[in-house]
Amino acid sequence: MQKPKNIIFDLGGVILNIDFRQTALAFAELGIGNFNEYYTLQSVTPLFEKLETGAISPDDFYDGFRHLAKMPALTNDQIRDAWNALLLDFPPERIAWLKKIKETYNIFLLSNTNQIHYDAFTQIYRRQIEDASFDDLFITAYYSHTLGLRKPAREVFETVLAKEKLPAGETVFIDDSLANVEAAQSVGLQGIHLPSPKTVFDIGL
Repeated sequence: MQKPKNIIFDLGGVILNIDFRQTALAFAELGIGNFNEYYTLQSVTPLFEKLETGAISPDDFYDGFRHLAKMPALTNDQIRDAWNALLLDFPPERIAWLKKIKETYNIFLLSNTNQIHYDAFTQIYRRQIEDASFDDLFITAYYSHTLGLRKPAREVFETVLAKEKLPAGETVFIDDSLANVEAAQSVGLQGIHLPSPKTVFDIGL
């Protein structure tokens, strides 16, 4: 692999620890035992697709989820808390590592997420790491709900490369999803697949 000048990181499973099972369990406690039919790392239903591309607001999502689950008594807070249960923690050593490699590489973030999760994980960062903006760790942080595009669409990567004027061959993309890495490679990016239990410390940058 050519030594890159630029690195684009995924968030969940790469920088932020996540566990989808926690959200499935939280929804099961609310009486929704089939959450994996609505959302997994590999596939999402139209309602979640709209949330993660910013096509609907959180309030519209809560209404849509009550309808989808056929549970009109669920409150917004119950849905929000169960949906956020997958967000765990930012290991301090990963954040320290990011700050160190900023001295050598231009670093960016590209994450499939949504306003509900964004509000939650930025608060987790402030509470666990430092009272500062998580986004400021990067030259630019790109999120699917503000881009209007979601990985693994090729257009996501083409958009980031164009906005930042990055040569694809000098840029590496790191993600825990193989489909996302393959999509990045299809537009000329170098790709690193980082499945659990591997971490950024196994990359060798």
